[in-house]
Amino acid sequence: MKVMRLLSSLKHDESERGIFHLGRALVKRGHTSIIISSADTEHELVKRLKRDGNIYHQLSLEKKSWLSLRQIWPLRQLIEKYQPDIIHLHSRTPAWILHWALKGAKVAKKPMLVATMYGFYPLNSYARALLNVDCLITVSDSVSDYLLKGLKEVKNPPRSIVRIYRGVDTRNFPYRYNPSVYWIHRTFAEYPELEHKKWLLFPTVIGQEYGQEWLIDILGNLSEDFPNLHIIIMDDDSRREVVHEEFMQRINALELRDKFTFIGTKHNDMREWLAASNLVLGLANQPESIGINVLQAIHLGTPVVGWNKAAFNEILKPLYPQGLVKEDTAYALCKVIRIQLENAMRPPITDKFTMQQMIDETLEVYRSLSQDSQLKEANRSVKANRKRALRKDKE
Repeated sequence: MKVMRLLSSLKHDESERGIFHLGRALVKRGHTSIIISSADTEHELVKRLKRDGNIYHQLSLEKKSWLSLRQIWPLRQLIEKYQPDIIHLHSRTPAWILHWALKGAKVAKKPMLVATMYGFYPLNSYARALLNVDCLITVSDSVSDYLLKGLKEVKNPPRSIVRIYRGVDTRNFPYRYNPSVYWIHRTFAEYPELEHKKWLLFPTVIGQEYGQEWLIDILGNLSEDFPNLHIIIMDDDSRREVVHEEFMQRINALELRDKFTFIGTKHNDMREWLAASNLVLGLANQPESIGINVLQAIHLGTPVVGWNKAAFNEILKPLYPQGLVKEDTAYALCKVIRIQLENAMRPPITDKFTMQQMIDETLEVYRSLSQDSQLKEANRSVKANRKRALRKDKE
């Protein structure tokens, strides 16, 4: 098979989309993997793709940018050059560029189209090109349910819908992983306030929908019984946004600033923080479609607490139901956290939600579509031969 994949960027692909792992799997199995993205050809992630045997082309397919329309002709040329069997779309802007590029493209046979829906996208005109495909992959049952409810309003729905969960690379996130002594020494040197504390990790930035306000409730209800409780936030404390500044003002007013450490992402060591923490928190107010950090924490064996909705429910219910908070209240949240801190129960090792499982299921979608395409091509050839035979008989 020749598989072409279109992305706006490579920014989140390692943890959520599996672009590198999927490309490597395609090449190892003798297929051709072509990746088109906005990333510069000298970017380290692009060099990694090429080392794995992928063919890479840079086209500016930035999200929601009218300038991306300039890439219609270059994309059409690449499609004509490679004649892909499958084209996999990973976001909405590339879907629209492809929609126009395929019009008038000189191809021996029309490629089968696959798209992945990573979140609860508004099912409006902008999403229409992403939905008008042969197979749409959703990343969770929650996204599938959302999509099915909204398809009544969609003029050209996908021919089929398949749910494929995002997976964790268990080689990079092995069970009971321990950060190195060097990392621990460096961390305590940089953040001395973390020594002899119980770490509650908030693995995201401060934002309108991420639920950082619950952190204040946690400290207010549990600090007396757990005086060494400390919250670590994967954000920079100098960021200047309204929600961020409001949160900082509130914790300063409540004299809680010494209970928080903001670490940002400068060291690219999320795995170490997830493994070293006593508890990882999934407190997003809006339904999560993937919940990748929660999933990574469970594979590492770190206890997790999260709301009983969307992706958190789908992950925690089968893997670590003790971490589910069934009511959106401070009382219910603190009760679950208290139990986790007192009992320190680790999630059991699991073979679910793995990167390998995600790759196998995605390749099966490709294989099935490729067979369908070959069958359709064979049927068209048979019909064409019959027509020619009938014409000869009439002559």
